[in-house]
Amino acid sequence: MKTAPKTRLQALVFFWILPGVVLSGITWVCFRHGIRLEATAFAYRIVIVLLALVQSYIASIIFSVVAVACLDFFFTKPLFALGENSAGDALSLATFLVTSLIIIALIISARKLREVSRERARLQQESSLLREQARLLDLTHDTILVRDMNNRITYWNRGAEELYGWKKEEVIGETPLQLLQTRFPVDLDEINSTVLRTGRWEGEVIQTKRDGSEVVVASRWCLQKDEDGQPFATLETNNDITARKRAEEWLHRSQAAYLAEAQKLSLTGSFGWNTANDELFFSEQSFLIFDYDQTLKPSVDLVLQRTHPDDLELVKQVIARARTGHDFDFEHRLLMPDGTVKHLHIVAHVVQQCADNPQFVGAIMDVTASRRAEEQLREARIQLAHITRVTTLGELTASIAHEVNQPLNAIVISGGACLRWLGHSTPRPDEVRACVEQMVAAGQRAGEIVMRIRAFTKRARPQKTLLNLNDLINDIVSLVRHDIVCHRVSLRLELASRLPPLLGDKIELQQVIINLVMNGVQAMDGVSDSPRELLIESRRSEDDQHIIVSIRDSGAGIDAKNAARLFEPFFTTKCEGMGMGLSICRSILEAHGGRVWGFNNADRGATFQFTLPAIVSTPGDGAARVESLEQTLLKS
Repeated sequence: MKTAPKTRLQALVFFWILPGVVLSGITWVCFRHGIRLEATAFAYRIVIVLLALVQSYIASIIFSVVAVACLDFFFTKPLFALGENSAGDALSLATFLVTSLIIIALIISARKLREVSRERARLQQESSLLREQARLLDLTHDTILVRDMNNRITYWNRGAEELYGWKKEEVIGETPLQLLQTRFPVDLDEINSTVLRTGRWEGEVIQTKRDGSEVVVASRWCLQKDEDGQPFATLETNNDITARKRAEEWLHRSQAAYLAEAQKLSLTGSFGWNTANDELFFSEQSFLIFDYDQTLKPSVDLVLQRTHPDDLELVKQVIARARTGHDFDFEHRLLMPDGTVKHLHIVAHVVQQCADNPQFVGAIMDVTASRRAEEQLREARIQLAHITRVTTLGELTASIAHEVNQPLNAIVISGGACLRWLGHSTPRPDEVRACVEQMVAAGQRAGEIVMRIRAFTKRARPQKTLLNLNDLINDIVSLVRHDIVCHRVSLRLELASRLPPLLGDKIELQQVIINLVMNGVQAMDGVSDSPRELLIESRRSEDDQHIIVSIRDSGAGIDAKNAARLFEPFFTTKCEGMGMGLSICRSILEAHGGRVWGFNNADRGATFQFTLPAIVSTPGDGAARVESLEQTLLKS
C-alpha cells in the first residue's frame, strides 16, 4: 500500500524537479558568464537526451519547449522578451527545437527496435523450446493429449498414436470420451468439478483402442490457465498399466488360493463383519467350519443357529459389546446338525470405526482337536496322579497301619473295661457310659483316617474349595509321622499364625506336600554324621498376596548337574523311583496359580519351596473376591 505513492514521488523528483533544477542552473551559469546561444543550446540538448534515454519522453518534449523559451528570453536580442527575434535567432531556435524532437524520436525508435528484436529473439527461443518439448513428448511412451474447454482434442502425441491406434490428424477436434469410450471409477461430473477446484485429478480408467481391445491406464489431468488465471485447456497424460493390473490380479488370485489352502491346513477361517447391517463375509474355510453351503449369505443369525445352547448367552453378550466398537477374543462351542461339538476360538479387531457402526475383520480357529488333546492330557495326568498317590500310599502303609491301630487298640481297651464294669457285683453305669463314649470317639477317628485314605486314593476330578494350608500340613504330618520316626528324622513345624485362606483342591495339594516331605525324608537316608532334621515352614509373602511353604532337609543336597532337570517328567535319581513326583507337583501347583522351585541350603541339605495365591480381602469386598477367585480357578 506504500509502494505506489513512493514510486510517484520518485518519478516527480527524477523526471520533473531534478531536470528543471538542472535547466535552471545551466541557464543561470550561461547567462551570468555571457555564453553564446549555441553553447547554451548544446547544454540544454544534453539534458533533453538524458531524459529521453531514461524513457521520460513526455518530459523531454516539454523540456525541449521550455529550453526554446529560455533561449529566446535570456539569450536572443532583445533580452527578456519573447517572440521579438531576428531571422537568424529564430532559425537557431527552430533548429534547436526540431533537432531535439528528432533526437527524441530517434531514441524512441531505437528503443522500440531493440524491444522488437528482443521479443523476436524470445519468441524464437520459445519456439525452439516448444519444438524440443514436442519432440521429447513424442519420444515418451506415455500418451499425452490436450483438450480445450469444449473437451476437443488439440494435441495428440506419438505415444497416444502407438497406444490407441489413431493418428494425430484423425483425432484433432474429436471428443476423447466418445473416441476412447472411457469408463471412469467415479462420476465424470465429480471428476470435472475436482479438476476445476484443485487443478488436477488422478485415477485409473478403462479405455478402448482402435482395434476394440481394452486397456487400463493411470490417468493424470492438469488444468492449464492463461496469464489472467482463466482455464483454457486440460493436459492429460495416460500410462498403460494393463500388464501390471493383470499381474496384480494373478498375484491376488494366487495369494487367495494359497491362503485358502493354508486356512484348510490350519483349520482357520477369516471373516469380515459390518455391524451396520450385520453383513458377514466368510472365507471358504469359515463355511467349512460352520458346515454351511457357500451359496448361503453369511449372517449373525446363521452363526447363532450353530452355537451350542450352553454358550448362546455368551456369544450374544460378545456381539452386543462388539457393536460398541470393542475388539473381541473368546472361545465357544458349536452344536453341529449331526450332534457333534466343535470348539472355536474367535478373535477380531476393528478396522474401521464409523460412529456407532464399527467394521471388524477376524479369524475363526477350529480348536476342537487341541481341546480334545487337552482333555486327554488332563485325564492322563489325573490317572498318573492317581497311580502316584497309590504308590505313595504303599510307601506309607506302615504309617497308616500305625494311625489306624491306635484307635482300634483304644476301642479294644475300652470294650474290655466295659465288660469288667458290667461284670462287677455292683454295676456302675457312669463308668460304662464313659468307656462307650471313648469307643465311639475312637471309632470315629478310625473312620476319619479311612475316609482320608480313600479320598487320597480316589481317582476324581479336582474340586477347588476354601482351604487352610496349616490344617492341610497338620493332616499330612499325621499321615507320615510314623514313616518320619522310622527314618530317625526330627520334624519341626514353623507355621505362621493367621494365614489367609486359599482356593484349591485338597487332595492334590496333599499329594504335593506328601511328595516333597517324603523326598526330604528319603534324601537324609545316607546321613549318619549329623542330625537328620526336617523343617516345614509356612509364611506370607512380602506383598501379602501369596502363601509360601518351605520344606528344608539336611541331606546331601541337589547335584548341580541335575538342578535343571529336577521337574522333568521321568527324571529321577532313585533306583526305584518313577521320576514323576516333582513333575506332578509342578503341574498341580501351576494349575492352582502357583509355582515350585528347589535350591541348596547354605550349610547342608536342600530346600523346596512353593507358592500359592492367597485370598486377601478388604472390608466390604471379601465375598466378591472369593467368588471371583472361585470362578477363575474353576475355569482352569
